[in-house]
Amino acid sequence: MFRENALKTRLAAGRPALGCWLDMASPMAAEIVGLAGYDFVVIDHEHGPGTLADGLALLQALSGTPATAIMRVPANDPVYVKRALDLGVEGLMFPNVNSAEEARAAVGACHYPPRGTRGAAYGMVRGADYGLRGERYRETAGDELLVICQIETAAAVDSIPEIAAVPGVDSLFVGPYDLSGSIGRLGRFEDPEVAALLDRAERAILDSGSVYGTIPVIGRPMADLVARGARLVVAGNDIGFVRTGAVQQVEAFRAACGER
Repeated sequence: MFRENALKTRLAAGRPALGCWLDMASPMAAEIVGLAGYDFVVIDHEHGPGTLADGLALLQALSGTPATAIMRVPANDPVYVKRALDLGVEGLMFPNVNSAEEARAAVGACHYPPRGTRGAAYGMVRGADYGLRGERYRETAGDELLVICQIETAAAVDSIPEIAAVPGVDSLFVGPYDLSGSIGRLGRFEDPEVAALLDRAERAILDSGSVYGTIPVIGRPMADLVARGARLVVAGNDIGFVRTGAVQQVEAFRAACGER
């Protein structure tokens, strides 16, 4: 439901924030993660199987937790963005933003006129508490929203200063897998060329004054990222937690039985 964006407040104070991907479309998993102490979660509609109806269920589960609810949309699509905002997401992550023009389109889709082009239904949507806070939502929702643009290609790295300068872009988030893939070295994070590209993206974001976000990868653990200036760190996902816990228990049991 409509509330102050605690993540945006934390970032404005210069404090790093820890997030978790939600890919299982499970309200119970979302609630567990939200109660575990993460500053924010990212409902992943780029790679996860969830529908917008699933997203609604996750948002309802998260509303009883302190975690800020971000949604990564499948693409820079104003219709999808409008529907996600109407559900009450507190931030949006846009994948594969390569230019200032694309960033402006993303921001514009997030805001009502005259600031943007978002269609208005604040008299009834969940984001505005089903119209119970419609006027307040219309006036303040844009200020509470967090807009994150992902940097995932070498071309996007070249455009970081221009993307960061777009009014309404709050954070630039490096996607290291797709970024490494854009130069033909997918997932090869210890390759000197990949490392140099990641370093260049990091420096450009920090120099721009935007909030630097990313994920830990080989050679760039969570603690190092924070020390280097990252303030949005997404360091786990619900699928990984279930998979790791299950595999570890099975392996421990097989070892106890002398089967391994």
